[in-house]
Amino acid sequence: MATVPTPPLPSATNGNPSRPGHDAVRPEHIHRTSTHTVKPSRARVGGVWFGSCVAALMLAALIVFVLQNTQPVLVSFLGMQGSVPLAVALLIAGAGVAIIALVVGTIRVSRSRRRAHRGG
Repeated sequence: MATVPTPPLPSATNGNPSRPGHDAVRPEHIHRTSTHTVKPSRARVGGVWFGSCVAALMLAALIVFVLQNTQPVLVSFLGMQGSVPLAVALLIAGAGVAIIALVVGTIRVSRSRRRAHRGG
């Protein structure tokens, strides 16, 4: 696959676009870096790989958990009753806790951001 060369960028020094007569005083030690291709750092790629491996191991552990806990249990909630496999009941309860934690965390972060934005 051929790469298409990027068109040259207008002159800029310290983020300020060139003005008439500004090019004459532009220091030569400032180089444009935006025309170079940016490769992701090795640390970022390694982090993604590590995260993928951890997620795959957790998924395998979850599958084993579900397969080993298939006994039906009676669940009662708000006057309703039903029989579901134990693993399903525990996973639903865990998802509920995760949702509650996300809501509480979002509220706390938004309050602290608001407080920081107001300066007090």
